[in-house]
Amino acid sequence: MSKRIAIFPGSFDPFTKGHHDIVQRGLKIFDEIIIAIGYNSKKQNRYFDIDLMIDKLEETFKSEPRVKVIVYNKLTSTLAKELNAGFLLRGLRNTTDFEYENSISQVNKYLNESLESVFLITSPEYAAISSTIIREVHKFKGEVNEFLPYKLD
Repeated sequence: MSKRIAIFPGSFDPFTKGHHDIVQRGLKIFDEIIIAIGYNSKKQNRYFDIDLMIDKLEETFKSEPRVKVIVYNKLTSTLAKELNAGFLLRGLRNTTDFEYENSISQVNKYLNESLESVFLITSPEYAAISSTIIREVHKFKGEVNEFLPYKLD
């Protein structure tokens, strides 16, 4: 049987406890998970520096050799082909997420017919956490470490 490799794509600005939960649960299904941070160097619109996020993710998963962290700037379906990944791992918090992710999944399947999207429902304790909310709280000097699997200084 071939190795089950999943890509967990996203901007992860920032990577939250909800994302961490999806990766931990995904490790029960997949042999390897590649956290793929989508980044366009021509667009400087990230709130948290990409290098900071890479460092925090590598630190978070340092004891889990089946998790890798990469940065990419191409179609996710193309990245999957290049990395021999047969799966996209995504988390769903609500029906709004489902509608959005379903559309993306259909396009990815069209572009790469061997690519399957696997959706995990967010654990209830993380359902209210979103990167958008965390950015807003952090911007106004609110405490966000409770929502992250690492500490921000």
